[in-house]
Amino acid sequence: MTNNTSMRTGALYIRVSTGKQEELSPDAQRRLLLDYASKNNIIISNQYIYEEDGISGRKADKRPQFQNMIAHAKSKEHPFDVILVWKYSRFARNQEESIVYKSMLRKDHVEVISVSEPLVDGPFGSLIERIIEWMDEYYSIRLSGEVVRGMTENALRGRNQARPPLGYKVPHAKETPVIVPEEALIIHTIFDMYTENGASMFAIAKHLNNLGYLTSHKKPFERRSIGYILSNPTYIGKSVWNRHSNDNKALKDESEWIIRDGSHEPIISVEQYEKAQQRIKAEYTPKYAKPPELHRHWLSGMVKCHTCGRSLSTSIHKDKRYGRTYTNFQCYGYLKGKCNVSHQISARKLKPAVLEGLQEIMEGVRPLQFKIIKSEEPTAQSAHEILTERLHDIEKKEERIRQAYRDGIDTIEEYRDNKAILFKERAEIESRLEELTPAPVPSETDTRELMRNRLKNVYEILSSEDVSTVTKSNALKSIVDKIVYDSEKKELSIYLYCSDTL
Repeated sequence: MTNNTSMRTGALYIRVSTGKQEELSPDAQRRLLLDYASKNNIIISNQYIYEEDGISGRKADKRPQFQNMIAHAKSKEHPFDVILVWKYSRFARNQEESIVYKSMLRKDHVEVISVSEPLVDGPFGSLIERIIEWMDEYYSIRLSGEVVRGMTENALRGRNQARPPLGYKVPHAKETPVIVPEEALIIHTIFDMYTENGASMFAIAKHLNNLGYLTSHKKPFERRSIGYILSNPTYIGKSVWNRHSNDNKALKDESEWIIRDGSHEPIISVEQYEKAQQRIKAEYTPKYAKPPELHRHWLSGMVKCHTCGRSLSTSIHKDKRYGRTYTNFQCYGYLKGKCNVSHQISARKLKPAVLEGLQEIMEGVRPLQFKIIKSEEPTAQSAHEILTERLHDIEKKEERIRQAYRDGIDTIEEYRDNKAILFKERAEIESRLEELTPAPVPSETDTRELMRNRLKNVYEILSSEDVSTVTKSNALKSIVDKIVYDSEKKELSIYLYCSDTL
């Protein structure tokens, strides 16, 4: 790979899977990556050095530093142009994920470079890159299979391997889990409410959230988290493994679980646990069945809860006696036990209320208020903004090269060379800015008149019985940002917007 003469900003991604693997240490990777950056005119700031130790590369969503790096790369600030890794296997060992993330980064003009696996330009280089990624994935799959076999053998011997659930903690690595008294009280509350008081999982989650309790992952309780606890044999002294899918954390069929007598102390009696299982089986509904079944409506996703800001979900109730169908809206947070105020309203009431609100705006009963959203068309005005933003980027780069010099990463000669490159880029951008003429801004009167016409057209579409749900939904979204429903005051607030190209 040839040296790049233009100045670029970069990030380092450093990862070591385990201490047992024969690979470069984090410090060694850092040193070699910085050396490559120095030789190729790439500025590296300390804040964009992402390092993960002892984490598998099979799944990108399990690597927090990797996710931070991707988020920064896709941000509006665009802090770096290239990501340096020691090997492509450090970036990803799953070829499918590697292709997805590299494509995602490519759209934001961020390149991924393996400093130890230089590639030739053109399609042949891309082919070599795919072969390298395939070999890395093959090695990872073999390694994963050996790990699974070892963990299965440990599970059959009753050894604890999983992260302890709520109610337990492991004092030191590989030690027997011990009970956490304050968390054990939560477990007792859950089982008592479910088996003795007849409370639903939803009601239990809401009760615990109102008391300020959190799950073992420090999140509010949901119906699903209550179900996991009620069906977990760990609480009766069993050692459980292979209970969840590694891909999506879904609960596997009980026949796939490996359950053995554990060495830890139980929190719940076997009798109470079995009583809970009997009720779970009696109330079981098939996977993905949602009582009531969810359906789309042209208002779906547009109506928000006044209390928590979440969207109102749509559901349909069928009355078999009269052959009628009723569509209702309810706050998604309330359904999950995360919002304390019900915002249920039927579509029969919501639809005319929305139409009436739009009509009142057209007739002047309600004021015509809206926000203007700028388009992304390459007008002279937007070009001016883009160039101005590039000037801000150059200012950031200038600060980074100064910081790199102060931190001892760059020599005085490298600092001077980098400064000269940035000075030339700044001069070119300032010259182009002088050539641009700002686009004329439409008057407020013209914009309001155009908005009234658009509002009238949308209202006619929403009022028609011959227009499809999709068309109505798209029409509503073309002028309405959101609709906020206040169940206590029985009020709807409609927030309009328009594009600056209307």
